[in-house]
Amino acid sequence: MVKNFKALKQSQLLFGPWAESLPNWRYVDLNQPVRVDFSEPTDGLEMPWGTAQLTFIANQANVKNPPRSAQALLAFAKANAGQVSYPKPPDFHGTTFLKQLLLELTPDAKALQQPVSPESFTKASAPLWAYLDQLHPVLWRKGSSFPKSAADMHRMLADGELKLSLTFNPNEAANLIATQQLPTTAYSFGFSKGTIGNVHFLAIPSNAKAKAGAQVFANFLLSPEAQAKKADLTVWGDPSVLALKKIPAQYRQSMQMTAPGALNEKIPTLAEPHSSWVAAIEAEWLKRYGAK
Repeated sequence: MVKNFKALKQSQLLFGPWAESLPNWRYVDLNQPVRVDFSEPTDGLEMPWGTAQLTFIANQANVKNPPRSAQALLAFAKANAGQVSYPKPPDFHGTTFLKQLLLELTPDAKALQQPVSPESFTKASAPLWAYLDQLHPVLWRKGSSFPKSAADMHRMLADGELKLSLTFNPNEAANLIATQQLPTTAYSFGFSKGTIGNVHFLAIPSNAKAKAGAQVFANFLLSPEAQAKKADLTVWGDPSVLALKKIPAQYRQSMQMTAPGALNEKIPTLAEPHSSWVAAIEAEWLKRYGAK
């Protein structure tokens, strides 16, 4: 978690810098946010390991035209009362959903990249609370309770209790179909103007006893061979941090694999708000809606 990384970095508990000195760094896609962790510069103390992006899941059997924006989602929820929801914050997916709405609804998205202040929070978040006040009455159980997790939402989607679910892995729906947890008619989609995405990282503690060995292993994990294996939908389906044009052709196929249910369209990636916004959003959400 970013709060852990920032705290470790400030306390000088991480070894480095080392990440960009790895031989396999030459394959990294520098167009992805591989040098920042929730707006916190990594400064070579973390190695990018995989990517993630907020992705929605629906069932073609009953949702042929999914909502492609926050306002479209509100209209969809009103038209399908009781069949839309999201995980209760501070669940990671629930908080990410709130950040997604905030990015789209706020009048000044640039302010979200700076540390939060009482003034900036009040101004930036006002449209979010106005939106949720409209959304909650038409949610599952009228917003009086929420699914505990994305996994619960996947089950409810499969049972027909919900018409939408969400994930932070664009390939998760394909894996759920393969394991028969979702019907074969399930599919993934995103908002037209983009959804939140980020990179997950690996770090080496400052007190590690085998720092050289850790870097050798990390370099392997960053190799085209390891990244292609990780990206293989039959293994994990975790998207790679490498640039396709930089890697040998023999590994590109695995990284470009698709399967029924996986996100097969290019959705713009939106940068995460500064990490300080997370606690502020969660606290205000719980104050407004958590007691219900």
